[in-house]
Amino acid sequence: MIKLLTIIGARPQIIKAAALSKAIRSDFSDRIEEKILHTGQHYDAVMSQVFFEELEIPQPDYNLGIGSGRHGEQTAKMISGIEEVILSEPFNGVVLYGDTNSTLAGAVAAAKQHIPVFHIEAGLRSFNMAMPEEINRIACDQMSSILFAPTQTAMDNLRNEGFLDIEARFKNGKKRQVFNSGDIMYDNSIHFAKFSGRTKILERHSLQPNGYILATVHRDNNTDEPSRLESIFKALLHISNENNIAILLPIHPRTAKLMPGNLSAGLYEKIAHSKLKMVEPVSFLEMIELEKHAKLVMTDSGGVQKESFFFEKPCLILRPETEWVEIVTHGAGILADADFDKIVEGYKTLSEIDVTFPRLFGNGKAAHFILERIMAYSAE
Repeated sequence: MIKLLTIIGARPQIIKAAALSKAIRSDFSDRIEEKILHTGQHYDAVMSQVFFEELEIPQPDYNLGIGSGRHGEQTAKMISGIEEVILSEPFNGVVLYGDTNSTLAGAVAAAKQHIPVFHIEAGLRSFNMAMPEEINRIACDQMSSILFAPTQTAMDNLRNEGFLDIEARFKNGKKRQVFNSGDIMYDNSIHFAKFSGRTKILERHSLQPNGYILATVHRDNNTDEPSRLESIFKALLHISNENNIAILLPIHPRTAKLMPGNLSAGLYEKIAHSKLKMVEPVSFLEMIELEKHAKLVMTDSGGVQKESFFFEKPCLILRPETEWVEIVTHGAGILADADFDKIVEGYKTLSEIDVTFPRLFGNGKAAHFILERIMAYSAE
């Protein structure tokens, strides 16, 4: 029996952890014991707790309750708290997801104590070092014993950086391993799409399949800069008015807090009387249902970009670059940044062209692949 510590802190990590936890409980419970640590990076009843309940994830065994703060302050508190937990039980490895401060803190705490780090979503690169996430993911990859890349592009990034050629050894004498596991989010999307209809969210908001646009805006470089937020919402309003189409925008608390001060009074008033409908945050199942039936998705979220691809929906990306470059190179997404003209033109382009969605993110069995490789590594 091996014991794993899964570290999560942000809502997307809760969702990703659901696939691995489900696989452990269903097929590996006699060989793997999982403990879950929530750093508290994003933790509230509306946007976190509901995900645990809806996705049937075991409640965290540890909750550090760190909360928000400056990057250094927040990460330092996490490292200290995680280290205490790591030293309290004989863990065989630490499972990390993505690129948040929780990911970085978990990698540092585990690596310093010579506990193997298993990084899921390794090798992602936006090549924008101004993004905190880019710093986190690069650093975490360097400290990982096993890197699980979700796509061939991620594998290529790791190869280009020498991960497949340079032999790295850890204190336990084992070599670093790198695999293309497929995307664990694809596992979740396939599974939970079967049940998303029971949410009735389309009916609640009077939406017709393929008769609305789904939008999300939450990244700080969009929400914190008034000119960018103004440009995005002007474009959304223009597209809705010109095409007589509803836009549903589940509003992130950060965005809701900043909109009154960062949008001009005139625009804010126009939005209130438009077909741009802002609603409270939605659950994961509700989000899947909205993605499945939208005509098109507009987002600055990496996870939503992927999910739109999983459900074969064109995606307008409200960022200057993306770590999910496959979506753009295959023509299923367009980088529009926060540029009014690019957003409007991008919507027109994606509405008129035929988009294809090849299988880029694996076969929907990433969780089992990952657990089998962790078992093999631990048995060496």
